[in-house]
Amino acid sequence: MNKILPYVLSSLLIASSLLQPAWADDDDEDDMQKMEQMVKAFGLISQQEAQTKALAAKPGVVKEIELERRKFRDGWDYEVEIFDAKGKEWEVTLDAKTGKVNSLNRDWF
Repeated sequence: MNKILPYVLSSLLIASSLLQPAWADDDDEDDMQKMEQMVKAFGLISQQEAQTKALAAKPGVVKEIELERRKFRDGWDYEVEIFDAKGKEWEVTLDAKTGKVNSLNRDWF
């Protein structure tokens, strides 16, 4: 374990240096306020709670988190992109109302 720790730490450091916040627009505060309003209005879990649940499903470093309306059925989902300890990217999709993990997929792109 001690032999791989430097590799894991360096991978996480490299991954975190490549990360950009999900709200990188000039209007970040406006976007964050809109998202908070939607969370309250629709009774959704918070972005922080969604991030915590996603990291419980797939430990790593969060790259991005987005709140999206479902296309084929009513409701909202959080899509959380995570880099694992090996630098692989994963997408965790959570029900924004309940926090239930709906999918966990490796991002191959």
